[in-house]
Amino acid sequence: MLYQMHELGRAWMAPMTYWADANAKIFGASGTWLGKLPGAGQLAAGYELMYRIGKDYEKPRFGIHSVDIDGAAYPVIEREMLHKPFCRLLRFKRYADDAGNITELKGQPPVLIVAPLSGHHSTLLRDTVRTMLRDHKVYITDWTDARMVPATEGDFTLDDYVAYIQEFIRTIGAENLHVISVCQPTVPVLAAVSLMASRGETTPRSMVMMGGPIDTRESPTQVNDLATHKPLSWFRDYLIHEVPANYAGRGRKVYPGFLQHSGFMAMNPERHAQSHWDFYQDLLNGDLDDAQSHRRFYDEYNAVLDMPASYYLDTIKVVFQEHLLPRGLWDVAGERVDPAAIKGTALLTIEGELDDISGQDQTHAAHALCTGIATPDRHHLTVEGAGHYGIFSGRRWRGQVYPQVRDFIARYAG
Repeated sequence: MLYQMHELGRAWMAPMTYWADANAKIFGASGTWLGKLPGAGQLAAGYELMYRIGKDYEKPRFGIHSVDIDGAAYPVIEREMLHKPFCRLLRFKRYADDAGNITELKGQPPVLIVAPLSGHHSTLLRDTVRTMLRDHKVYITDWTDARMVPATEGDFTLDDYVAYIQEFIRTIGAENLHVISVCQPTVPVLAAVSLMASRGETTPRSMVMMGGPIDTRESPTQVNDLATHKPLSWFRDYLIHEVPANYAGRGRKVYPGFLQHSGFMAMNPERHAQSHWDFYQDLLNGDLDDAQSHRRFYDEYNAVLDMPASYYLDTIKVVFQEHLLPRGLWDVAGERVDPAAIKGTALLTIEGELDDISGQDQTHAAHALCTGIATPDRHHLTVEGAGHYGIFSGRRWRGQVYPQVRDFIARYAG
């Protein structure tokens, strides 16, 4: 019922947001008589702020059309390599123009970036992808909004997530592959590679794990506390809802994106309120670059997806409540996850000093589990002054983290 009420509210608000958008354009157009009226600038700024607060945010595009390598721009084409009901495997192919001959750049190590399925779309890692493209062949998991997956496609669990990762690794080819997992997928990626190793399969050359909840008993954060102080039944009763009839996934049980977004905003309400006030002031003062930066950030931040209910509840139970991975008690599809079985794969863990989502040592805990990896092949980086997003996006990612990730991958590239 809550989801249906939310959709009713959206439908009721839609005319007002369209009206606010139209007025923002009318009063913001300097070439019209309305744009020259006293106070037109204030009206335009207020209407745009109203529009952006009330509008729906669709999934953004990656929009990576070229990459700069050694001062030269190389075209990039986004291609779908594999389509699964709940995820697409994307490849960003780079091309060079050699005297009129368009050829694909080759000879650089392939990298699979496993994006989180935890609210935001995989485009949140746009900066990660764009930076990695300088020196690598880049693939990424592009998770599908569960409300758009027909119920006839069946359920999606944490075990299914692990199986997806294994299939993607095999599709690309594990023998030369390097896998980067950001936040939530550190757990299923470690499980996927562990199970492959236990079966005697070829495993990736390296794993880079960034800000993930390998062992949430270490330095618990506000996110961890919520998961441990409520029983699983609370999450099932209050956070799981049925997709309404106006979506392809009607009838599917999900953790709705709008509830996740409310949680994101509630973690730092003062910061978001100040950001919106600053945006209004930037519009009044003509600071168009700062205003555009605000638009870009919130176009991404406010775009959320629904998570499959079974997957979400599995994650709460396995990762945050029972800590089955670090305790050595996790079975995936009847097979025990044993990270100690991994032997031919190097490991790099990365944490942000100020990460308020995955606390200190939660990712580093992977080293205590991966005892089969030789000590010289296990590395750790703590990024001073970085929060959760700073280790994979922004200035610190590009200037401090990426050079070390690049050099680590190059050390173990075939």
